[in-house]
Formats: sequence, structure tokens, C-alpha cells
Amino acid sequence: MNFTLKIWRQQNRTSKGKFIEYQAINISPDMSFLEMLDAVNRDLTKKSEDNIAFDHDCREGICGSCGLFINGRAHGPQRGVTTCELRMRHFVDGTTITVEPWRSRAFPVIKDLVVDRTAFERIIQAGGYVSVDTGSAPEASSIPVPKANADEAMDAAACIGCGACAAACKNSSPMLFLSAKVSQFALLPQGNAERRIRVQQMVKQMDEDGFGLCSNTYACEVECPKKISVVHIARMNREFLRAKFL
Repeated sequence: MNFTLKIWRQQNRTSKGKFIEYQAINISPDMSFLEMLDAVNRDLTKKSEDNIAFDHDCREGICGSCGLFINGRAHGPQRGVTTCELRMRHFVDGTTITVEPWRSRAFPVIKDLVVDRTAFERIIQAGGYVSVDTGSAPEASSIPVPKANADEAMDAAACIGCGACAAACKNSSPMLFLSAKVSQFALLPQGNAERRIRVQQMVKQMDEDGFGLCSNTYACEVECPKKISVVHIARMNREFLRAKFL
């Protein structure tokens, strides 16, 4: 398979970026999107040209670092997969693929396709924790948790913090990410100690980092590689109102 790539190149966060075309030649349909970029970078290295910078780590859809905007879609055209899991067979041979970094004021470009996502880390630091005694693990059955609550908390905990929700939202809102983290703890008794301050502090940090508010278009749910439901946003809103007025 052969492709023409229009890739965003930007030397650093203060420089002006632009799209540059590259050719991806003899690409296996079973290659992941990142492996295809590896192949392009090998060709650039042979030509003594600057490699395309992009984020990656586990390449197993777990770490959330590989987020790219591909043909106008966060993580590309396939639902429920990260960029590192996206295979080249899902693209039409001979077509042009446009690759960009996340577009959000809160995610400034570091270089090329790499963005600074420490804003998400600050949101987690603001309230994404529970107060527990250190030491050995407690008995698993010491705090009964209804199975329905445990299952829904696990679904929320599946969020990998990749930033696709903010990248897909026209307001650059991270509400799906934030609500998943709030919901994860609100559903479990272990999260009750910080229940009131958690949601207020995390929303406050979201605003301080320059993210927008929810657009109610559900684009975040569509593009989320872990298929996190917007139901968690509704729960987060209830938690916020409860913290404010009850």
C-alpha cells in the first residue's frame, strides 16, 4: 500500500507550523499507524532529515499517549481504538492522509505531533485521589460494594486520559475525561471522604487550564477509544450541584 501523508510539522510551541507532504511507500496493510510513521521516519533518517515527532509508549492501547488527529478524527476512522491500534488496512490504498496534533489551547504543541498534556495531570492532582491508610491491602470484602456500582466504576476507570474528548469537542472540553474520574470514585464508598471537594476542585482546575465547557454534541463519546459514556457527565453535573447546595 502507498499513501501520501500531509503531516503537521512545528519545531516548537512558539514557532509557526505547516503541513508538509511525505510519501509512505510499500506499507503493509497489517502495520499499525505508528509503525507506518516509523517506516516514514526510517526513510527520513536515510536522507538525514529531521524525523517526525509523535508520542507513543505502550503501543497496546493502554497508556493514552499516542493520540493523533487523523483525517479530521481523533485516533482515526475506527471507533473504539487508539492510534497505535489503528491498522493501515482501514485506509484506501493511494489516498492522502492528513495527520495533526490535538488542537486545544490547553494542549500546546511541543513539537510536530506531540502536545503537552500535563493539564490532565493537574486535573487529576486536584481531586483524583482517595484518602486511605497506607500499609497492607485491606480485606477485599471488608467494604461491600454493589456489583452494579462496581461494574460502572470499572467502566469509568477504563479512561486512559488520551485527550481525544477534548480534541474532538468544538469547545475543547475535557468533560468526558473529568467525569469518568469523578464517577469512578463517586460510585464507590472509598471515594466518599473527598466527594464534595473532588468535583469542585477538578472543575476549577479545568477552567484554570483554559478548557471549554461541554458542547452537548456527544463527539467525545463517539471518538473515545474506550467508549466512555456521556452518562458520566450527567453524574458529574449532579455531583457538582450536590457539592454546591447540599
